[in-house]
Amino acid sequence: MATGKVILLCGSPRLEGNTAQVLAECAKVIEAEGLETETVLLAEKKILSCTACGLCSNGECALDDDLNEIIEKLRGAEGFIVGTPVYFGTARGDVMAALQRIGMVSMASDGFLSRMVGGPIAVARRGGHTATLQELLMFYLINDMIVPGSTYWNMVFGWAPGEALTDEEGMRTVRRFAENVAYLIKKLH
Repeated sequence: MATGKVILLCGSPRLEGNTAQVLAECAKVIEAEGLETETVLLAEKKILSCTACGLCSNGECALDDDLNEIIEKLRGAEGFIVGTPVYFGTARGDVMAALQRIGMVSMASDGFLSRMVGGPIAVARRGGHTATLQELLMFYLINDMIVPGSTYWNMVFGWAPGEALTDEEGMRTVRRFAENVAYLIKKLH
């Protein structure tokens, strides 16, 4: 029986691209550890940028798009993993727009992200992984979240769909990260 749930946010516009495949592997590992997972595909969502309107204190974002659906899923979860492809050395714009707004709602209302377990994964052809991980870690740390480590940084190399799965060290790293997310959630539960 599952003792917790992990939301995996896939920031790729490619529904079956490398980022989606890497997160599917993470989901398999987490489910094998007895937890439930749900993957949210940003490619299927409309996400606007934050307007700093200050109307999120009621626990929802005032903008009319698909973000509040994601927030509701997070409210029922113990874990949150974000996977993104690297574009020009950073996370995709809609990934950061979603995270900034999720963080604003959490901080302005009930702090639903506080002590949630998770972390980022960056997927790219050649470079920009480290800057992307640093950018995403800022979201986790300012929201009082718990980020477990792994055997290396959560970065996977690949360009054509399926190439990331052949990055043995990268996949070993993210599988161990997924194990550590599940381990911590079960310990904290």
